[in-house]
Amino acid sequence: MDTVEVEFTASGYVRLRADVARQFFPTDALVAMLKGAELWLMPLIGPEGGGLLLKQRNLEGDRSALIWESLPDRPPVGLRQAVWDAGRGALRVDVSPDA
Repeated sequence: MDTVEVEFTASGYVRLRADVARQFFPTDALVAMLKGAELWLMPLIGPEGGGLLLKQRNLEGDRSALIWESLPDRPPVGLRQAVWDAGRGALRVDVSPDA
């Protein structure tokens, strides 16, 4: 399994480095679902079907999306480890307060 870092901001955004966004979310469209203590970020085929758009935030190509509605009551802030689950097609991030 691939392990990468994602960042959560106090204003409810998730930030992905450019290489992470290219590898796992090539269409810049995703769905964010809270599953227990994990937030699953799942790529979509394209933005036409809805979901969230990853927007370019700097010249390096890093991406961000506003996901506050999908976060737990006590949302994480800062860097978190994420694991790509190929079987489920999701980037899984532990968002529990203890992580």
